[in-house]
Amino acid sequence: MVKRGRIIAFFILVVLLAGTMGGTTKSIVDNIKLGLDLQGGFEVLYEVQPLKKGQEITKETVANTADALDKRINVLGVSEPNIQIEDGNRIRVQLAGVEDQNEAREILSTQANLSFRDVNDKLRLDGSDLVSGSAKQTFDSTSNNPIVSLKLKDHTKFYQLTKEILAMAPENKLVIWLDFEEGKDSYKEEVGKANPKFLSDPSVREPINSDSVIIEGDFTVERAQNLASLLNAGALPVKLDEIYSTSVGAKFGQQALDKTVFAGMIGIAIVFLFMIAYYRFPGLIATITLSFYIYLILLIFDLMNGVLTLPGIAALILGVGMAVDANIITYERIKEEMRVGKPIRSAFQSGNKSSFLTILDANVTTILAATVLFIFGTSSVKGFATMLIVSILTSFITAVWGSRLLLGLWVNSRFFNKKPGWFGVNKNEIKDLAENYDTLDLPTKFDRFDFAKQRKKFFALSGILITTGIIILAIFKLNLGIDFVSGSRMEILADESLKTEEIQKELDDINLSSDDVVISGNDENIAVVRYTEDLGQKEIATLKDHFKDLYGAEPSVSTVSPVIGKELAKNAMLAVAIASIGIIIYVTFRFEWRMAIASILALLHDAFFIIAFFSLTRLEVDITFIAAVLTIVGYSINDTIVTFDRLRENLHKKRRLKTDQDIEDVVNQSIRQTMGRSVNTVLTVVFTVLALMIFGSESIRNFSIALLVGLISGTYSSVFIASQVWLVMKKKELKKKGTIKTVKEKKTWSDEPQV
Repeated sequence: MVKRGRIIAFFILVVLLAGTMGGTTKSIVDNIKLGLDLQGGFEVLYEVQPLKKGQEITKETVANTADALDKRINVLGVSEPNIQIEDGNRIRVQLAGVEDQNEAREILSTQANLSFRDVNDKLRLDGSDLVSGSAKQTFDSTSNNPIVSLKLKDHTKFYQLTKEILAMAPENKLVIWLDFEEGKDSYKEEVGKANPKFLSDPSVREPINSDSVIIEGDFTVERAQNLASLLNAGALPVKLDEIYSTSVGAKFGQQALDKTVFAGMIGIAIVFLFMIAYYRFPGLIATITLSFYIYLILLIFDLMNGVLTLPGIAALILGVGMAVDANIITYERIKEEMRVGKPIRSAFQSGNKSSFLTILDANVTTILAATVLFIFGTSSVKGFATMLIVSILTSFITAVWGSRLLLGLWVNSRFFNKKPGWFGVNKNEIKDLAENYDTLDLPTKFDRFDFAKQRKKFFALSGILITTGIIILAIFKLNLGIDFVSGSRMEILADESLKTEEIQKELDDINLSSDDVVISGNDENIAVVRYTEDLGQKEIATLKDHFKDLYGAEPSVSTVSPVIGKELAKNAMLAVAIASIGIIIYVTFRFEWRMAIASILALLHDAFFIIAFFSLTRLEVDITFIAAVLTIVGYSINDTIVTFDRLRENLHKKRRLKTDQDIEDVVNQSIRQTMGRSVNTVLTVVFTVLALMIFGSESIRNFSIALLVGLISGTYSSVFIASQVWLVMKKKELKKKGTIKTVKEKKTWSDEPQV
């Protein structure tokens, strides 16, 4: 008899979930902070250097500098800037949504050391003689031109100075400088130029007995306001060297956001349709819990006050494909239990119980890789890692607990009794329970394949591909992006198709030529320009202004100094190494060391294939490439562990291994039983990755390609490499021992010596 109360409870829960999501999603989405790659803005990493010889850079000095930068950012009116002190003497500044990036960069890096000098560049007064916070923008009473007024601490000192300057006639000029550099700047060299470096050089016609000073110059109101604000914010106590920077035009950011969200919607919709088509009613439950999963991730990210980046959205979309894996593992187990003849309620309970540890092991290893990525990654990669960790943890709530709760209400209502078709199980597949079948004895679609016997062919194929990859790498090497070799990279966006010659001519016109210009984009409306040197602030400003005027969209420019390039390369290798060691330790602890070694060999196999593929195709390798490799490391081990988990079950059932054939049988059986799950899981992730690759933003296309290659390689290595490597090592153990016990046998009283 159907218990309708449970079905009613199901619909009430679903309505409550839908109502909560529908009523709050918009406010949550609107509240989430977008990274600069989604709304435009720029990020810069400064290395703090001494301003004067012998100056010591202390923690306090760096903290004071960060405070001064914070005050300057307030002048810009940027909401929620991010300033972080890193590695002792570095300061990272992130300004998302800033409208005039050139102005922001100039205001941040200007030291604001005001000095009053004579025509011979002799220092007469400096910023320490000014009243703090007294600078303000005003207008000249006669010409109505914008000026900056200041107050001095000691008007007698200024009176004496103007007397001395007057005595220097006809060179009786008081030269006012901002950030005068000894040995580099000179009044006599600058005075004839159209845009001299000094602010103004008024003539002194009589001694001035006043505590007010007026700075005149060719100011706009905005420039005068900025100067006054800079002087009030205080002079920076140090010199700032720009060692890394990246800026994204607002139009680039908006386009990236729109494209990636659209790609995500397509990828997720395909996953939902696949789950319903293949798993029937449980697939429908999966779509409900996955929808709530997406909502929960956005809610948690909002509560964490996290910054959503482009790789972060990619991680969310990818997370849907990976989260559905938990549903697939559970549903496959339930179907197996149903096929041995168990009633649906009993099959549901057994399937949930047996799948839990498999899901836990698979997700822990992915979290290990994501955590390493967070520790060693740059800001945008940290965003990806954060979202990946949140996704994995959240999927436990929805895919494990949520799916069981909702599906359990229907199962326990007895509605599905004698209706296995609702779970995608045909009646003719179900065995008689009285025959005492075990799920491990069930026939599969892959029984005709002898995977173990073909291992030498798989090893040979991988050996040929690896050798070919080594040759390709030796000849072509990697097309390293500026993240690893240093330099500058600019992306230009236009509403029309671009031509290489056209861009090169424009670059020649502003004396910033480059031979490395590549046209990309579906409409060939994006031009990528690379420079081997890291461009300075002035060159970046020139490029931005020129191409914004030309095409109406501010280009994106990134620069990496040689110091940072080496650090990123070193951190990338360290991240992969640490993730591998962590996985070896965990797999050894949960399984055995031979499985850990086999897993790592499979991981290295997958990572190498991605690297060789990028070498052959000449695709650019940047920092997000490392994120893709580590994601595949996590995903590949996930797939391998599911196979090994079933291998462990079959070993326990076997109890003892006496011959090589016993080992081969266990491997074949385990691969056959998990092959359906492996194929279905990789398909769901491939759907989302393909959507990102085809419809997503250009800036994560290489990332998506790396993921796709890694997914295919990862599935291949889990089935044909990891298990077969374990088989070879296990055979060696058998040869040494003669017999291998696969379970620890408990001693009984009869095992004790008898008197």
